[in-house]
Amino acid sequence: MTPTVHRVAPKGRGAHRSITAALRAASDGDEIRIAPGEYVELLVLDRAVRLLPEDGSAAHAVRILAAAPGRPVLEVTATGVHVGGIALTGQDPGLPAVLAAAGSLELSLCEISGGRVEARGDACLTLTDCRISGAELAAVHVNTTGTARLTRVVVEDIDGTGVVIGSTAAAEADALTARRVTGSGVRVRGRARAILRECRISGPGRSGLLVEDEASVTLQECRLTETGTEGVRVLGSSQRPVGGVVLQDCEVLRAGADAVAVSGTGDVLLLNCRLRDGSGPGATAEGESRAELVNCQVDRPGGSGLVARGSARLAAEGTSVTGSRANGLLAGGGSRVKLATSDVGDCAFSAVHACDDSRVTLTSCRIGDTPEHGVRATDRAELTVEGGRITDCGLSGLQIDAAAAARVRGLSVVRGRTGINAESTGTVVLEECDITDAERAGISCGTESAAVLRDCRITGTGTAGLVVGERATPSIEGCTVRDTAGSGMVVGPEAEPRVRAVTVARSGKNSLFVGEKARGTFEDCVFAGAGSAGAAFPAVHVSAAAAPVLRGCLVRDTEDDVALEKGARAVFDDCLARDVKNPALPTGPAQALPSASAGPGAGTGTSARETEAPSEDTLDDLLAELGGLAGLDRVKHDVSSLVKLMRTVRRREEMGLAPPPLSRHLVFAGNPGTGKTTVARLYGRILAAVGLLERGHLVEADRSALVGEYVGHTGPKTSRVFQQARGGVLFIDEAYSLTQYAGTNDFGQEAIATLVKLMEDHRDDVVVIVAGYPKEMEVFVRSNPGLASRFNRTLVFEDYSTAELVSILEHQAAQHQYELTPPAREALSAHFDTTPKARGFGNGRAARQLFQAMTERQAYRVAELSDSTESDLITLKPEDLP
Repeated sequence: MTPTVHRVAPKGRGAHRSITAALRAASDGDEIRIAPGEYVELLVLDRAVRLLPEDGSAAHAVRILAAAPGRPVLEVTATGVHVGGIALTGQDPGLPAVLAAAGSLELSLCEISGGRVEARGDACLTLTDCRISGAELAAVHVNTTGTARLTRVVVEDIDGTGVVIGSTAAAEADALTARRVTGSGVRVRGRARAILRECRISGPGRSGLLVEDEASVTLQECRLTETGTEGVRVLGSSQRPVGGVVLQDCEVLRAGADAVAVSGTGDVLLLNCRLRDGSGPGATAEGESRAELVNCQVDRPGGSGLVARGSARLAAEGTSVTGSRANGLLAGGGSRVKLATSDVGDCAFSAVHACDDSRVTLTSCRIGDTPEHGVRATDRAELTVEGGRITDCGLSGLQIDAAAAARVRGLSVVRGRTGINAESTGTVVLEECDITDAERAGISCGTESAAVLRDCRITGTGTAGLVVGERATPSIEGCTVRDTAGSGMVVGPEAEPRVRAVTVARSGKNSLFVGEKARGTFEDCVFAGAGSAGAAFPAVHVSAAAAPVLRGCLVRDTEDDVALEKGARAVFDDCLARDVKNPALPTGPAQALPSASAGPGAGTGTSARETEAPSEDTLDDLLAELGGLAGLDRVKHDVSSLVKLMRTVRRREEMGLAPPPLSRHLVFAGNPGTGKTTVARLYGRILAAVGLLERGHLVEADRSALVGEYVGHTGPKTSRVFQQARGGVLFIDEAYSLTQYAGTNDFGQEAIATLVKLMEDHRDDVVVIVAGYPKEMEVFVRSNPGLASRFNRTLVFEDYSTAELVSILEHQAAQHQYELTPPAREALSAHFDTTPKARGFGNGRAARQLFQAMTERQAYRVAELSDSTESDLITLKPEDLP
C-alpha cells in the first residue's frame, strides 16, 4: 500500500495548518511534509510516521517549539517514527526536548536545543547527523532496555553530561562529538552496553567517559582531549572477557587528572592506546579493580605513569612510560602488578617504585634514565624480575630496602651510581645478573642483610665490585667480578658471608678486602690479576681481628697474594699462589696440599697437565693458525661457525643485552692422532681472544686425574682439576673411561656428577671438552642426563688422507730443517697407502713417529759416509723409510 503524504503549511489549499492536525489524519507509514516556518506545538507521535521538511527546504528551515514548559516538543510512543532535517526546541533545558517513551525513534539531520533527547522504558533511539545544544544535566539520556545508535552526533554547550546511557540499553555511537560540556562527555551506568567508535570528546568539565555499576563499554579509535578531570573514569563495570571497559586505538590527551582511573569493581583493557600530557597519572587502578594495558604509550603524565593501590590488579605488556613527573610505575597497598616487555624511562622519581604490601613482577622490561632508582622495592613489597635491562640511574639500578623481598634473575644493570643495592631484611635472591659500569659498587649487600647471589657478573665498576655490609650474612656462589677501579670484593666489619666459587680479576685495589672482626668462608675462589693501579695492593687483605676461612682458593697473577693486619686470624686451607711475585701461600701447580683436616692421600697430585695460552694472541692469528693445520676441513668449518656465534654473544653482552642460551662445551669424536688436543688448545685461545674466557689455557686430564681410590677422594680431586682450568679449557681425553668400570669400588660416576655440578656453577668460567673414539663418546654422553644436556655439540675429527699424512710429515721435516726428495715423497705416499688404518692407527701421531724413525735411519746412513756434506745431513731419501 502506497503511503499517504500529508502537507503542513501556514496557508494554501490542501494543507494542514498544524502538524498536530496532520498527525490526526495520518496512518502508520504515512509521511508528513512541513513547509518552512516556526511551529509551536506539543507533538505526540503514536503512530509510525515520517516528519520531513517540504521538498527543497533549506536545512532546519522547519522549527518546532514546545508549546508549554515542562513538556517535550516531541514525544514518541510508536514504533518506526522518523524525523529528519527539522530543528526541535524545548522550553526547559533540564527536561527532555525529545522523548522516546516507547517504540522507536530515528532522528536524522536534526538540531535539538533547549532540552535533551531521552529514551525510556523499552524504547529504541537512533540519531544520525544531529546536533544537540543548550541542555542541562545531559544532552542525550538513554535510560532504556532497548537499543540506541548515535552516528555523527554533535553535542555542545551542555550544562551537564553529554551522553548518558543507563538501564540495560545496548548503545552504539559512531563519530560522536562532545564539546563545551560542563559534566562528563559520556556516562554509562546500570547494566548498559555501549560501543563508541571514532568519537571526539573535548573540553568536558569533568570526565571524558564515566562508567559505573555493571556497565560494559568499548571505545574504538576515539579521542578524549582536555577533560576537566579524568579522561576515562571507571567506578565499576562488568567483568572481562564478556564485558568490562575496552579502549582500542584511542587517545586520551591533556586530561585534567588521571588519563584513565579505575576503581571499585572496574575492569579495563587498553589496546594500542596513547595517554599523553595529562595533569595527573597516566593510568590508575584502585580498590578491587583490574586494569590491563597492551602496546600502549603513556607520555609525559603530570603524575606517575602507572599507579596501583588497594588490592587492584594492574598489568602492562609492550607498553612504554616516558616523561613522567613522578614514578613511571607506583605500586602500593596490596596491589598486584605485572609488567612485561615494557619500557619505563625519563622519570622524575624512581622509574618503578613498589611499596607497602604490593607485589610487582617485571619480565623483560627496559628501565632507566632517572635521577633516582631504576627499580625500588621497600616496606613489605615483593618484587620478581625476570630478564630485562636497567640503565643510567642517578642512584641504584635496583634498590631493595626495609623488609621488601626480591627474586631477580637475568637482569642487566648498566651505568648508574650503584648497580644493585640489597639492604632489605627480607628474602633477596639475585641470580644470573650482569652489572656493568656502575659508578660505585656493582652489588651491595646492606647492613645485617642476608641476600643470596648466584652466578652474577660484575664488570667495570668504580669503588668496588661486590660489597658485603656490616654484620651482613649473604650467600654468594658462582659470581665473577672483573675490572673494578677499587677492590673486587669488600667485606664489612663483623660480616659473615658464605662465598663459594667466586672469581675476582683485574681489580684496581685488593681482590678481597676483609674488614675488622669479619668472618665468613670463602671456598674454591680465584683472586687474580690486579690491574696496573692495583699492583701495590695485595690480592687478599685481612683486617685486624678478622677471622675468615679460605678453603681451596687460588691467588694468581699478582705481586703479593696475602696481607694480614696485626691480630688477624685468617685460616688458609688448601690454598695456592701461582705466578705471584711475593707469595705467602704455597706455590706450584694447582694440586691438593696437605692440611690438618685432610684425609689420607690429600696431598697427592692430580696428574692434570696445563698449557698456558700466550697473552699476545689475536683472533686473526689464531684463525690463521687453525687454517694452517693439515686436513680437518670439517672441524675448521665448525670452529669458524662457533667463533661467529661467540662474537655475536660477546657484542650483545657488551651492549648490556642478555646473552642467548648457549653451550660452549664440546665433544671431540675421532680416532687417535686426528688433532683433537691441538684444536682444543687453539679453541681455548680463540675464546680468550673473543673475550669469553679470561685466560684460555688448556688443562689436560684423564681418568686418573679425576677419580680417587677411596670414598670421599673423587669429589675433591675432580674439583681441584676443574679449579685449575678456571678461565680456560678442561680437556678430558678418553672421557668414556669414567663410565666403563662397574662395581662398588669405582668412583667414575661420582666424578661425572661432580663435573656436571661444577659445569653448572661455573658455566661462564670454564669450557669442558670431552674426547675419544666416536662410538664410545656417543655412549658416554648418553650415560648421564646432565652430560646430554650440556654436551649438545659434537665435532667429528676424520682420519687423515694419504696426502694429509705426507703433508704432516713434510711440516715436521721443515720444522727440524730436513728436506724430502721427490722419490721420498712418492715412497711415503705408497707407504701410507698400504698401511692398515684400523682402530689403533695413530693418524698424525703415526706420521710424526714415522718422521722420527726416518731421521734415525738417515743418521745411521750418513754416519757411514766418509765425507758428508750439508745436503747429506738434511736430505731424507726413500731408503730412510723403515
